Amino acid sequence: MAKEARNDDERDYLYDALSDYLEHVRVAYQQHEDKRPVMLFDIQEQRIYAYGYEGFKSELSARNQVTLAEQYEQAQKSGKMVVFVRDNDNRKLASYLIACE
Repeated sequence: MAKEARNDDERDYLYDALSDYLEHVRVAYQQHEDKRPVMLFDIQEQRIYAYGYEGFKSELSARNQVTLAEQYEQAQKSGKMVVFVRDNDNRKLASYLIACE
């Protein structure tokens, strides 16, 4: 799973897809909050996944591992969560820092 370069329009459609499910993502995060998961929303499946940080990170390219590490650290400091949005049809993956509440 590699995060690809994208323009703002592509990123917006991914965030727009996520926005309809944000409350569900927050509930799923809160159920596993003690583990501080990385969240994934799959657009086609319309499913939410909670992954352990190390396991999720190991699936990314080296460059994206660095990016995730930075985002994850920032999320922990600011009380936010890292949420990835995956669009398999268009082979897109984007991440966002989202408030937990």
